[in-house]
Amino acid sequence: MSPLQDPAETPTSPLILDPSGGANQVRVRAHNERLVLSLVRRHGALSKAEIARRSGLSAQTVSVIMRALEKDGLLSRGEPVRGRVGQPSIPMRLNPDAVLSFGVKIGRRSADLVLMDFVGSIRMQLHQIYPYPLPQDIMSFVTSGIQELETRLSSEERRKLAGVGIAAPFELWNWAEEVGAPEGAMEAWRGFDLQAEVAAHVPYLVYLQNDATSACGAELVFGVGPRYPDFVYLFIGSFLGGGIVLNSSIFVGRTGTAGALGPLPVRGRNGETRQLLDIASIYVLENYLREAGFDPRPLWYSADNWIDFGAPLETWIQDTAKALAQAIVAAASIIDFSAAIIDGGFPGWVRERVVRATIKAASELDLQGVVMPEIIEGAVGPQARAIGGASLPIFARYLIDQNILFKEIDHAEGH
Repeated sequence: MSPLQDPAETPTSPLILDPSGGANQVRVRAHNERLVLSLVRRHGALSKAEIARRSGLSAQTVSVIMRALEKDGLLSRGEPVRGRVGQPSIPMRLNPDAVLSFGVKIGRRSADLVLMDFVGSIRMQLHQIYPYPLPQDIMSFVTSGIQELETRLSSEERRKLAGVGIAAPFELWNWAEEVGAPEGAMEAWRGFDLQAEVAAHVPYLVYLQNDATSACGAELVFGVGPRYPDFVYLFIGSFLGGGIVLNSSIFVGRTGTAGALGPLPVRGRNGETRQLLDIASIYVLENYLREAGFDPRPLWYSADNWIDFGAPLETWIQDTAKALAQAIVAAASIIDFSAAIIDGGFPGWVRERVVRATIKAASELDLQGVVMPEIIEGAVGPQARAIGGASLPIFARYLIDQNILFKEIDHAEGH
């Protein structure tokens, strides 16, 4: 089951998209409403005729659904578009104000809490930094933060809250030494059920997903992902993580760890074999800055407002780019991805330099027999993990998992 799929809402077969009777009408109608909302979200705006064509639903069924969704405030009308003949078509869009969701990003140096609307825009956010994360500190930040943001909402807005989605690294107790945590301090995370603990303290449904997978999902839904049906995704945070998208759907694999690119072996500066995350992670930049006499804490104050640290930053970018290039070549040797998307917890100007250096580093490798993907910048940015987390309740309640959506489209269009 996809991480974006509601466990209580098993996908309905495409064969009963437009039932004439006998099926569970309430369940099918709910599924068809999700299908319409998902198509509109994916394309930005669609007319009734376009939705009928893309979904395989009859024009009458689409009209009924869209009237209901508009009445509920989930869809809003755009300006009429006049064609050469006939009545003008009216494009329908998601109403950004219709649904709100909390997203939580838990990192090894900082945490973020965002309030996101129906179309992926952040309305409010809180940020907290720490030397290393401990369960009690995270719980305090999440619960008190949600209470604080709730006070800024009207009663009508609070009724629109879909839930809480948490994006967090799995096995937070690992790599404790690299972040400078005292021996044994991070062991508090072993056996700590973060999802259950948060759910016990907030009046909302709570969802949990790996942070890098969440970032990949945000790029797939809100970033450049829709242009590339297959891509490998690399997100550079305190530790590098990643994701794999195949046929416009996140591929998590047998154990849910597919695309966890951090442990991938690459050659270091001196030809030694190292894990990718030991080179292309922000904690490595922290160490470079300390060695050069800089205070690294500003890295975590605001991911959008780094200063140019000069030589240490350039060294880290070059080392990171060479390691990323090797990882991308290795990934492309297995699957012919159309793109390799790079993003991270840093400003856009740093991302641009990393991507430019990675393209150059890849061109200097032996590429014989390798069909290289396009190496490009991600579009979501530092808040990708929190945005991906906030998407979880919205997909669970209102939308269809990308993979199911594309199966529906293929069936409707006779592919």
